[in-house]
Amino acid sequence: MTSEVADSVEAAEIAPAADPGFLQRYGGTIEYILIPGAALVAALGVFGIFVALFGKSPLDLYFYMYQGAFGTWFSWQNTLTRAAPLILTALCTALPAQLGMVIIGGEGALLIGALAATGAALTLQSAPPLVVQLAMVCAGMIGGGLWIMLAGGLRQYRGVNETISSLLLVYIALAVLNHLVEGAMRDPASLNKPSTREIGAANMIGSIPGTDVHWGLVFGLVAAVASYILIYHTVFGFAARVAGGNVRAARIVGLNVGKLILTICFLAGAFAGLAGMVEVAAVQGRTNANLAAGYGFTGILVAFLARQNPLAIIPVAILLGGISASGGLLQRRLGLPDASVLVLQGIIFVAVLASDAVYGRIGFLKGKS
Repeated sequence: MTSEVADSVEAAEIAPAADPGFLQRYGGTIEYILIPGAALVAALGVFGIFVALFGKSPLDLYFYMYQGAFGTWFSWQNTLTRAAPLILTALCTALPAQLGMVIIGGEGALLIGALAATGAALTLQSAPPLVVQLAMVCAGMIGGGLWIMLAGGLRQYRGVNETISSLLLVYIALAVLNHLVEGAMRDPASLNKPSTREIGAANMIGSIPGTDVHWGLVFGLVAAVASYILIYHTVFGFAARVAGGNVRAARIVGLNVGKLILTICFLAGAFAGLAGMVEVAAVQGRTNANLAAGYGFTGILVAFLARQNPLAIIPVAILLGGISASGGLLQRRLGLPDASVLVLQGIIFVAVLASDAVYGRIGFLKGKS
């Protein structure tokens, strides 16, 4: 072996990212990390400029955002608490995306799940707490699952666009919640702010031992891992991805596309409904208008930023949960409105959508010399 050949082999070992074979194998994975990351950095830069126009220092902005999200153990707990429903509602968008569907109705499924869970708890108040909690989980998941399955059924059997129908179902769910909370399910003692009766302290799911983070985070982590296994390591998931790639080819090979759509939509809605149950059983203790906090809509952003990958949803949800958690500190230290984080989320969403045009166009990630 000549010295030139030896040097080239050694260089390839030292810098595998420069090896065309390496880039051909892992270029897509690098792209899925690099592009959303760049979109996020660009969004933060634009938001920094936006804040600078109001006479605030962008460096102070980034510092307080970090402090409010990850700077202390208290901040971490606040972030993880907010990330729990985001993981579950993001799955409501990510799972149907495997079939090529764009479902944005996670907020509606969350509200219906919360109502169903509260109804189950109030009906079984005399039962043991564990029975009540299991009933709330089942009711919340069934309520949310049926709600999103309705959008899937409209798509499959009536040709209604699932994006439009799932969005409209959010407003119907909000109307149903207001009607029941202010009517049949209203607690007579709730005068200024209508709400249902409390489910009872014994029926709350509590926090993870040693923390102030509720068990909803564990539910979200388990749901994300289970979804990843279902989609990428089962025959059902493979069939769903085949149907998502080419519906006509899926039908030709004998796949029951209608069944796949209804099943995936039910699972997606069930996870969002579980998020509603968690908000009732771990945070609110009852159902009221506070449940419409926008977790379902932020979950859409989480799913898109994670490229619909159930495992990638976990860190992205923690990041977006941290941004949301920092809103209070930005308001106190910089005098910014608490809704400033919503502006940032909007900028991130636009940046992520714009970055879609970049995929597959980064030459050096294709392994070409």
